[in-house]
Amino acid sequence: MNDNSSPPAPMVDPSAMSEVAKGVYVISDRRVPLVPNIGIVTGDEAVLVVDTGMGPENGRRVYEAAVRIAAGRRLILTLTHFHPEHGFGAQEFKGRATILYNTAQRDELAAKGEAYLSMFRTFGPGVAAALEDIVLVDPDETYAEATKRLDLGGRVVELSTFGLAHTRGDQVVTVPDAKVVFTGDLAEERIFPIFPWFPPGDADLDADNWARVLEDLEATRPAIVVPGHGSVGGAEILHQVRYYILDLKTRVAERTAAGESVDKILATLAPQVRAEHPDWDSPEWIDFAIRYFADKG
Repeated sequence: MNDNSSPPAPMVDPSAMSEVAKGVYVISDRRVPLVPNIGIVTGDEAVLVVDTGMGPENGRRVYEAAVRIAAGRRLILTLTHFHPEHGFGAQEFKGRATILYNTAQRDELAAKGEAYLSMFRTFGPGVAAALEDIVLVDPDETYAEATKRLDLGGRVVELSTFGLAHTRGDQVVTVPDAKVVFTGDLAEERIFPIFPWFPPGDADLDADNWARVLEDLEATRPAIVVPGHGSVGGAEILHQVRYYILDLKTRVAERTAAGESVDKILATLAPQVRAEHPDWDSPEWIDFAIRYFADKG
């Protein structure tokens, strides 16, 4: 998610696809706001698509790119989480692929999908246009366990969920034989972590668990990390995001303990944090994170 008031049209460009490991493709977000990195993972019998982009046109583009790669193999679609820019193109896959979510993701989409759709439509004409003719579709299958192993034929992919973190149903997609991990918005590359802290409308966020998940993922020593947004890299992406979360938590707690108001913390700490990361995008998320930690403190 991105909170820019009038970002450019958030269109997926399938020509920006690269093979980051054998049979593992990424359609780059090109650092365009509200465009995610999209994954296509191939096996001998099936091809897994990770995220769709936002809206039916983006969903169509991703579907057609996946069909070209699949070359007749069956398609499976999964999402890293329910947010519109990641999954509100799923309707283009309905009836043409197996749509698979974890149960928390399905339930969160049902509970919040329409409200997020209304909110995103206020983000400017380009975003509103992308969201025309949206139909929110249910998955064909769900799983409730912490990790589901998905056999694509000659390649097993692991879908893992961890409880409340960035959302209720965050899902990490791991390709063990290639040491590739798709994190969704649990990790961004040179982008301030997206804290969807919108009380009272949405306050489902657990930064402590979020940091634990990143620590656990880093411990697996992935060779390639595909963040929700930003450039593909290595495990350093996980480390940087985790450090940011824990450091900001500590700094907000110190100021809160000293009696500073939230407004004062925002006025003094937020500019410091921005200055410490001059090459990071989306600084508007600093304030959301500070408000979250001040409330939880």
